[in-house]
Amino acid sequence: MTQGSSSHYQVLRLPVTATDKEIKVAYRKAARLAHPDHGGDAAVFRRVTLAYETLIDPQRRAAYDRSYAAAATGPRMDTGAHFDAPAAGSKASATVRRPNTPRNTAGDAAVYVPPYEPESGEVPLIPEDLASRQVHGMPRKRGIFGAEARIQREMRTVQLITRQILPAIPAARLINGLQSPADNSHIDHALLAGYRLALIGSMLLPKGVYAWNGSTLNQGGRAIAPPQLAHVVRRMQDIFPELNVTGWLVVHSPDGNLHEPVIDQHRRSPRGHETVQVVNGAGLVRGLKEFLASGPAPNTVNVPVLARLLRGMH
Repeated sequence: MTQGSSSHYQVLRLPVTATDKEIKVAYRKAARLAHPDHGGDAAVFRRVTLAYETLIDPQRRAAYDRSYAAAATGPRMDTGAHFDAPAAGSKASATVRRPNTPRNTAGDAAVYVPPYEPESGEVPLIPEDLASRQVHGMPRKRGIFGAEARIQREMRTVQLITRQILPAIPAARLINGLQSPADNSHIDHALLAGYRLALIGSMLLPKGVYAWNGSTLNQGGRAIAPPQLAHVVRRMQDIFPELNVTGWLVVHSPDGNLHEPVIDQHRRSPRGHETVQVVNGAGLVRGLKEFLASGPAPNTVNVPVLARLLRGMH
């Protein structure tokens, strides 16, 4: 049996009696192996994701089991399109990407997965008008007292992303004000595009040259401990194994100069293995554009992930 005609159970290497826990464990393992960012194949990754989304939902799994049983006992059918997710750039689930089809780019119009098809009769996870918004929520007070300085620097980050990143990536969705799944802290901003997620925090420091060594910022013998993002990034990666999750800390200057302060990168780990990037405003724009645009299907709005992120807003 070819890979394209494999059942959802075969894709995840599961028996038809698999429990929800077994499905989740198998999915995490298969997603890591198939993810394009880890050297996997995009088509295989789409099959893995579709298999998980179908089998983890009781109603969809029951309907699939019925159709699968009928196909197994009836005449053999060409089910290649049935087991593959919609090709990026198309709303038709039966579309097959041809070798000469141009690769979708971050600048292409946003495509929703799963697509919004009113005639299907399915109730969407979130309304289409909500999924179509590029910005969700705004920085606000937390608890009884709100820190004006924190709100101001977060607003700078929102404005920077809104003006210089979102117009270039129509599928990007900025969610402000998330509750951290790792502890009781907060995630200032989350930026989702396709199968990549950036968690972003903000700082405000005087002009100067700072050295980032992976844990602290140093200037003239003075060490500054930035907000801790690494453990949140790791936790979010566990929650969303289908995504590539990274952390970014943007350091703003008092006068709004995007090229200040200067952040020198003194890496302790090989390039590409850093959990958190510390950059100034210009570095954030350049780095996030490159990170999001180079992912698989960067013009995709991942509706299930977006819905889960929106539910986590505080």
